[in-house]
Amino acid sequence: MSQTFDICIRGDGIVGRTLALLLARQHLQVGLVTQPRTVKADVRAYSLNSASRDVLSQLRCWPDPLHATPVLEMQVWGDDGGSVHFESPNPDGLTWIVDVPALEGHLGDALRYQHNITLLDAPHAAQLTVICEGRLSQSRQDLQVETEVLPYQQTAVAARVRSTAVHGQKAMQWFAHQARGLEILALLPLGGAKGDTYGVVWSLAPARAQEVMAQSSKDFTSALQDASHLMAGSLELISERACWPLQLTHAKQWTGLFADGSAWVLAGDAAHSIHPLAGLGLNLGIADAAQLTHVLQARQGNDFWRSVGDRQLLRRYERARKAGILPAWIACDGLQRLFDHPQSSVQAIRNWGMNSFDTLAPLKKWTMQQAMR
Repeated sequence: MSQTFDICIRGDGIVGRTLALLLARQHLQVGLVTQPRTVKADVRAYSLNSASRDVLSQLRCWPDPLHATPVLEMQVWGDDGGSVHFESPNPDGLTWIVDVPALEGHLGDALRYQHNITLLDAPHAAQLTVICEGRLSQSRQDLQVETEVLPYQQTAVAARVRSTAVHGQKAMQWFAHQARGLEILALLPLGGAKGDTYGVVWSLAPARAQEVMAQSSKDFTSALQDASHLMAGSLELISERACWPLQLTHAKQWTGLFADGSAWVLAGDAAHSIHPLAGLGLNLGIADAAQLTHVLQARQGNDFWRSVGDRQLLRRYERARKAGILPAWIACDGLQRLFDHPQSSVQAIRNWGMNSFDTLAPLKKWTMQQAMR
């Protein structure tokens, strides 16, 4: 006799695993469709805020301090003398730089102890299907969901480097307008409070990114040191390099019905993606999982008579998340396009704006609070 599921989640990345664990706590039967894993080492590192940390801590999946480094200080430089400096108001940090393999490992271990979750090789019938397959979601394409796509003509290059100096829990970012276009380099501290390792996220013009990917380790670190003005000390490449194209995407429809009448919703990068310059991408995906869980929990109260595929409940989720991502969507896209503008007058204005913002303590404090949550 085939097993029946309340919810089938397509995609077992961080968002899919988090959602499965959250829903299992509501005693729902969850099927989690696994995806093929690459054999290459994962060099990604994510900046997670306190809201994401709260969700993962409730699931007992927050990594240890060696793999979740608090950022106590952040420095951002513009392309003509502008700069902004942030300091954490408490020892907990502004954000945490989390090692992706470590986080995925904790989530994977938790899945094995949840009898309400079944790992699947293929999609299975359920009252509700949650599509968490990432920005290239095949299920979203099969459903012919209209998606707004704004390409940035940039490619992100990621790697890990070791410095001759301890990072001091400081994250650094540079905006530089070069002859080939905008370059955005972020060095993210890894390895705990006394670590000397950085996660690199370097957004470059596609042709320049291909050159960087093909460079020798020595030439790559030399270019990286030039771009970071040796602020992180002498660097050594300690990983493979990975790259992917950058674009802003937003699905216009987040929920609907299959031909058999069962419901579907989108979550994570299948629903939206933004530029990594502010490190908000995964936070928005985890917020999707938390919001959908919160909406379905209403069935334990006044909405007890509704099914997990009830359209009214799912529309609540869609409205809440579309409103929730809008500020981040506007801010990240606006910053990217502002610094991508080549005119010298715009360059002067944006760097003046950075310096002016840096002097406005109340505004900086409010901005930090918004990003941390």
